[in-house]
Amino acid sequence: MGIRLKPATEPPWEFNVEVRCRVWVRRRVWVRQGSGDDAEWTKSELLAARTSVSVVDAIPGAQEIPFAQFDTLFSNATSVQDHSVTIRIERQRSRGQLPDLVVSCVNTSNIRDRQPVDPCLYEVEMRLSRLETSPFLLEGLPDSFRYDRQVPAYGINCGVVQESQDFRTTDLVVVDRGRPRYWHMERPEPNLTFETLANDPMPHLEQLVEAHRDWGAEEWSANRLAERASEEKWTSAMREEAEEGANAYREEARRLQAGLGSLRADPTLLRCFQLTNRAMKRSSRGKYEGWRSFQIGFLLANLECLRDSANSEDETSDPVEILWFATGGWKTETYLGLLVMAAFHDRLTGKTSGITAWSRFPLRLLSLQQTQRFANAVAAAELVRKEEGIGGATFSLGFFVGQGGTPNKIERDSKPGFPDPDDPEMPAQNQILMACPFCDSGIEMGFDRRTWRLAHRCASDECVWGDKPLPFYVVDSEIFRFLPTIVVGTLDKVALIGFQAAMRGFIGSPSGICSGEMHGYTYAERSKSPNGCQVPDCDRPRNPLPMDAKRYRPSIRLQDELHLLRDSLGAIDAHYESLLDYLIEKTSDFRPKIIASSATLTGYRQQCDVLYRRQGRVFPALGPTATESFWTVESDDLLRRYVAIAPRGATLEFAADRIVTILQTAVRDLLTDQNGVRAALGVDDEEAKMLVDLYGTDVVYGNTIRDLDASVRSPETQIPLEPLKTATLTGHTPFPEVRDTLERLEHPEEDFNERLHVIAASTMMSHGVDIDRLNVMLMLGVPLTTAEFIQATARIGRKHPGLVFVLHKMALERDASVHRSFTSFVRQGDRFVEPIPISRRSANVLRRTFAGLEQSRQLQLLEPSCGARLTTVANLARFVSDGGMSSATELDELAEMLGLEGDLDERLRSELQVLVETFFRQLDNPPSDAIFPSDLYIPSGPMRSLRDVEEQAPVRD
Repeated sequence: MGIRLKPATEPPWEFNVEVRCRVWVRRRVWVRQGSGDDAEWTKSELLAARTSVSVVDAIPGAQEIPFAQFDTLFSNATSVQDHSVTIRIERQRSRGQLPDLVVSCVNTSNIRDRQPVDPCLYEVEMRLSRLETSPFLLEGLPDSFRYDRQVPAYGINCGVVQESQDFRTTDLVVVDRGRPRYWHMERPEPNLTFETLANDPMPHLEQLVEAHRDWGAEEWSANRLAERASEEKWTSAMREEAEEGANAYREEARRLQAGLGSLRADPTLLRCFQLTNRAMKRSSRGKYEGWRSFQIGFLLANLECLRDSANSEDETSDPVEILWFATGGWKTETYLGLLVMAAFHDRLTGKTSGITAWSRFPLRLLSLQQTQRFANAVAAAELVRKEEGIGGATFSLGFFVGQGGTPNKIERDSKPGFPDPDDPEMPAQNQILMACPFCDSGIEMGFDRRTWRLAHRCASDECVWGDKPLPFYVVDSEIFRFLPTIVVGTLDKVALIGFQAAMRGFIGSPSGICSGEMHGYTYAERSKSPNGCQVPDCDRPRNPLPMDAKRYRPSIRLQDELHLLRDSLGAIDAHYESLLDYLIEKTSDFRPKIIASSATLTGYRQQCDVLYRRQGRVFPALGPTATESFWTVESDDLLRRYVAIAPRGATLEFAADRIVTILQTAVRDLLTDQNGVRAALGVDDEEAKMLVDLYGTDVVYGNTIRDLDASVRSPETQIPLEPLKTATLTGHTPFPEVRDTLERLEHPEEDFNERLHVIAASTMMSHGVDIDRLNVMLMLGVPLTTAEFIQATARIGRKHPGLVFVLHKMALERDASVHRSFTSFVRQGDRFVEPIPISRRSANVLRRTFAGLEQSRQLQLLEPSCGARLTTVANLARFVSDGGMSSATELDELAEMLGLEGDLDERLRSELQVLVETFFRQLDNPPSDAIFPSDLYIPSGPMRSLRDVEEQAPVRD
């Protein structure tokens, strides 16, 4: 172990080195029960010695200094002469004129076998004093006026603590982060409770906007920036960054003022705002009484995009609005408020049915966790809608995740492995909601053959909704039939648009509405649905649409966890995002607003350009320092404590097992009041029960399958506690098991012994798991990306102080590097986030997406416009021969869709031309086994999942 320093002066350098440690000695003891003797290990007293070191020149090299004082201490403590410690001094080249100094404590003991002493040294601590040093600058990070890049010293296989001018090593690097405080002005905080804003919002909103303006006039003023530039010695790059920050603040202030103006000028919008507050108050169930200031700020800043949502010329719908706030900062409730407001606005401006917002999540656990919150908000909004007598369809929610989680459809004559309407167990197997969104009572599942619906029903006789099926749809075909107000689901489902004609309801209007009771909307006619109805075997007449066809398109597309759209997933989704925009513009003369939330901001401008071909705009704007903005300041209240551990002489698994054992033992001692632990801690019985509830479950987070397998097996053999109940949350965990585990975590058993004690989790858990009881985590190695580290550890300490142990794999360069800079890594995490690798200009990606893009045009645009079925090769060939489509037209349309306009796109346009011409050659001379147009694409048909990026190989016996 050692310390790396940067001397501040020319040599010679003279300083003191003090080493402290303990050793273990085996001593013989008499065994009374029998004859002879035995041996036991005892730990020595703390051994400490100091020596002076002199380095006379700066020439790179090394010297070793024997530590004779320690040899004597060892001999006295162990009666063995072979223990020794050496101080190694290395002068290493650096980028400056002076070398770096590395001062190490080396165990040079030569303990022979059978000697009664352990050759290792324990609880080693090295102190270095009387050396004037300069700080290092974090490499790879640019200068920033918000952050301090200075690092006093680096530890080698240890942490370093600076105490005045001295340095000492530590086995544990501890970093605390404070909980954010959401109002820190001297003036009174505006009343942002739901009730106040539902009744008379304008005075309080004006107070908020005024406070924002006055704060910025001081903190972002030219004088204040000039003063800081002088005091902190800003470089020109830092001055430019500060000016960009000031401009971002001014734009934010303009948007807030514009939002106020919209409310004053538009009575309908004001009413929507007030109704939203009524709905959110009902949805909160008394858990919280109002908004945080940044949440209202976000709503105000985005009101402009709702005012003229039917106007295709409205430029305010163009930028991607990115909601960026510290994870756990109530982002979900923030954008949920905007979606509810948009739903009210749709109803009050003539949109009586159809999808208002499509909310998409990269991982299924995200959508599952968020669904209950969405359902509660939608249910509350529906009750407000009915109370206000607002017409139109019931506000409803769709859960759109596909066959891996919920059925795509339910057939009358089901095949093995598919949902069977006659199976009494089938409905319960597809339960998603765990509580009634109207009253929090339990849920009963059933299948209604009359309306052909898989129904969630409230189990309470006193529920305000009664015994009707809840306005919640989980089967794909039901979502197509009823077009819920808000659809929440996984990112992958967008691929369905290339082979499912009923996806038309997500980008435009259905073909009509079925006359059958509760049958819902109809789409393209097919052999099994001659009138386009999604209810099996329905042949009832189709009625015309009840409203303007152009109003059916969604007003908002919401993308949660934007930073996860990277690599091949992001590149493929970029093409499908262009497809959605293109289809909606063609069917509805409208461009939806895109709202996104992200845990990081690194590279957001490029990411938005690649994904959406739009600019990205962040709210809230960053403040003038890393810990303070108008919207928040880091307080002294503990949010999360990070503890970095570099296991030495033990495996990572052994260290994890020991930590879990200690943590679980401590909790159980508190539960049983072992040895009067409650009195020693100064807690009463109720407080002890609360602590057991908050810290009784440990999350073991692994980055590899091997890590997770080991963490699952270890409790069975390595942790001597009974009972110890475990569960896993990974991408391989079956959907019902994920649902049940989350339910047990949120609503634990009364008996501690029956609860879950250890959760083995992977990346799946690092997003969207919002459970207040999870406050302890062991991280087995540093994740491959900093964004994952930020997201995973943010699952801990969301409401109560959290404790995160990070066990570093020191053999890996990344883990060792993070350990050296752990304090900065935690405090400046966003600056360590790697650039997001994503590109839409990829020929390989185009080859994967082409079939889906082209077939989407056929299904969603050409077939509805011509009125003929284009589902077979023969029909499509006839359509081409009749002049309905041509290779030249398709090339132009697809190039427009993908934005292939500039010189950089010439290569990709050429590739697109090859793909189009190949498809038309196949259509002109189809293979003998080609029946459907999807059979004509080379190398394969439309993607069924955005993660379907590998070449598919046939598997045969």
